Amino acid sequence: MRKVADKRLHATVAGAARRADPALPGDLVATLKTPEGLRFSELERLRRPPTRTTGTAFARALERVDEIGAYRLGRLRLSQIPPNRMAALARYALGSKAALLERAAEPKRTAMLTAVMRHLEAKAIDEALDLFQVLMATRLLNTAKRKTEKERLSTLPQLEKASRVLARAAKVLFEELELVEEQEADLDVAALWAAVEEVAPRAAVMSAAATVVTLVPEDENSADVAMRAALANRYATVRPFLALLGESNTLDAASAGKRVLAGVRGLPALARRKVGVKPLLPREVDDKLVPPAWRKAVYANPDLPQGAVDRDAYVVCVLEQLHRALNNRDVFASPSHRWSNPRARLLDGPDWDAVEEDVLAALSLDMPVQEHLAELVRGLDAGWKQLAERLQEAGPAAKVSIEVQDDGRVKLNVDKLGALGEPKSLTWLRKRVEKMLPKIDLPDLLFEVNAWTGFLDAFVHLGDGTTRMKDLPTSVVALLVSEACNIGLTPVVNPGYEALTRARLVHVDQYYLRADTIAAANARLITAQADIPIVRYWGDGLLASVDGLRFQVPVRTINAAPSPKYFGFKRGITWLNAVNDQVAGIGQMVVPGTPRDSLHILDALLNLDGGVKPEMVATDNASYSDMVFGLFKILGYRLQLQPAVPRPGRPAVLAGHDARCRDRHLRRGGGPGPQPCEPEQGDHALAGHAEGRRFSGHQSGPRLRPAAYVRT
Repeated sequence: MRKVADKRLHATVAGAARRADPALPGDLVATLKTPEGLRFSELERLRRPPTRTTGTAFARALERVDEIGAYRLGRLRLSQIPPNRMAALARYALGSKAALLERAAEPKRTAMLTAVMRHLEAKAIDEALDLFQVLMATRLLNTAKRKTEKERLSTLPQLEKASRVLARAAKVLFEELELVEEQEADLDVAALWAAVEEVAPRAAVMSAAATVVTLVPEDENSADVAMRAALANRYATVRPFLALLGESNTLDAASAGKRVLAGVRGLPALARRKVGVKPLLPREVDDKLVPPAWRKAVYANPDLPQGAVDRDAYVVCVLEQLHRALNNRDVFASPSHRWSNPRARLLDGPDWDAVEEDVLAALSLDMPVQEHLAELVRGLDAGWKQLAERLQEAGPAAKVSIEVQDDGRVKLNVDKLGALGEPKSLTWLRKRVEKMLPKIDLPDLLFEVNAWTGFLDAFVHLGDGTTRMKDLPTSVVALLVSEACNIGLTPVVNPGYEALTRARLVHVDQYYLRADTIAAANARLITAQADIPIVRYWGDGLLASVDGLRFQVPVRTINAAPSPKYFGFKRGITWLNAVNDQVAGIGQMVVPGTPRDSLHILDALLNLDGGVKPEMVATDNASYSDMVFGLFKILGYRLQLQPAVPRPGRPAVLAGHDARCRDRHLRRGGGPGPQPCEPEQGDHALAGHAEGRRFSGHQSGPRLRPAAYVRT
C-alpha cells in the first residue's frame, strides 16, 4: 500500500509540473548536471546557504532567491496533496546526492526535484532575510552604537574636568547670592567675580562652560542622534544589495508597513543617482519615514548644499525601518516559513466558526469573554492584596518592596536571594550513590538503555520510515557517541566490522540521524523514565524548568550570533532545554546568539518531544514582560520566575542540566532491565573504541541531546 501511495504521489506531482510548463521537468533535471570547470552540480550550489554576514553576501543571497524563483513553482496546483507528504518528499530529496537523484526513474525524479525546489524557494528567502537581520544588527546597528559609545567615553575626562571647575564656581556663586538675599544688600558684580576667582580663574570658568556646551548637546536624545550619524557612514556596506532588494518581488506588507515597503522600492533609483551632480531634495523622499533621531543626519549634513538631503543617511534610515518592520511582520515575505504573514494564518468567518468551540475548549476559555476577564481581574486584585498584607506583616525585614515609577507604573523589587546550603545527609547520599555506580563504556550504556526502552528503534530511514539495515543500532550508537563526545568519526570507525565502516556511518548519519528521529528517541526515554517507580515520588511531570546553555559555533554560519559576554569575539547559539519534575528532558530548541528567550521558551513548550503537558513553567526572570505572562496564561501555562541562585561551591544549574540527569536516574531507579555490570573488552564491535573515555559514578554521563541538537 505504501508503494502504491508513493507512486501516486510521484505521478501527481510530476503531472502538475508538466501541466504548468512542459519544459519544467527538463529544466529541473538540468540542475543535476555539473557545469564544466566546477566540482558540484547546480542543485548543490542552490542548496548551499549563505555563511558570511556582508553586504556582498546578502546580494548573492538575493540572487539565489531570484534564480530559484525563476522556476515559478508557485504556479503548480498541488493543493490536493497534504503538506506533510510534500515536506517528507523534499526532506528525502534534500538528503540525497545529485547522482542518486539523477539515477531515479520517472516520475519519481521529477517529483523529488519539484519538491526540493519548492522547499528551497521558501528556504532561500528565509535565509536571505535571516542574513539581512544579522547584517543590520551586527554590522550596522551594533557597530555604530559601539563607535558612538567609544567617542562619548573618550570625551568623559574633558567633561569631568570642566564639570569640577563649574561645580566649584557654582557653589561659591550660590553661597554669595544667598548671602546677598539674606542681608537684602545690593548685588556687587565685581565682588561676586572676585569670590568666584578665589576657586577658579575667570578664563578657566568660561572655558569650562564652553567645554560643557560643546560636549553636552541640548537634545535629550543626543546618543541616538549621534548613533544615526555614525550609522549613515555605513552606506558602503549596504550599497551592493540595494538594487536587488528594492526590485525583489518576494516582499509584501500589511497596512502598517506599506510606507516602509514603498520606501524600499525606491532604493534602486537612489542607489543609481549621482548626488554629487544632482543633490537629493526633501520633496523626493518620504519625510514620514524619517524618525526624530534620523532628522539631523538626513536633513542637516553640513557637508552638503543648503536644503539637500543626505542620500546615504536616508537609505540606511529606510533599511532600519525595514529591519523593524520585518521583526514586527508589518513587512513579510512569500513564500516563506519564518518571515511569512502571520495574519494569513488566522481563521475568520465560516472557517473559525467550524473550530471555535473546540479551540476555546482546548484553551479552557469556554466562559463568556467578559466573565473571563472579570475573573482574571479578581484574581489579580486578590494577589496584590495578599502581597500587601504579607509585606505589612514582614515589616522592615521584607525582601520585597513596591516602587511607583515616574510614569505611574508599579514595579516590584525583590532582593537577591542567598544560596541554601546542602544538608550533610544529601552530600553523603550523593557520594554513596556515585561509588555504587559501576564503570562502563558509553556504548555499553546506550545498548543497555536501548534494551530497556527500545529508543534506538526510533531512528528510521528518511525516505520510507523503515529500518531494513543489518546491525543498524550499532551504527547509530557509534554516531551518538561520536557526536556527543565531539570526537569525530575516526575513533569509532572499524574497517573490519561492516556496521562501523566509514561509508556505513556516513550513510546512517545522512539518512537516519535527524532532528525528528532524535526527538522520537527522546520520547521513548521520557516514557521509560516516567514508568520508574521512584520517579513517581519526584513529581507528575506537571512542572517544567527551562533554561539555556551557551555553545560557541566554530564554523561560519548566519545561524550563530555574537555575544561578547558568553562568546568573546566569536559567535554562538543558545540551546534551550525544558526539563520536567521527573528529571527528563522533554523539549528543546536552538536559537542564534543569546536573545531574550521567553517566546522561544514558549515555542519549545509547544513542540515537546513527549511526556505530559506541564502546567507550571519555571525559568529565570531575564525575559519578564506582561505580554509574556498573558501568552503563557492563554495557552494554559502558569509562568513562575525564579532568580538564579547558585549552590555553595557549585555553579547554578537546573536539575535537568546536570550531566548526571537522564541515564543515571534511569539506571538507579529500578528500571525494567538489570543493573549494568562491568563489560568484558570485546563484548561488541564498539568495545575499545572509547578507550580512555570510560566513566565512573563521579563523572558526567553522555550528554547526547545537546551535542545532537547542536549538530542539526
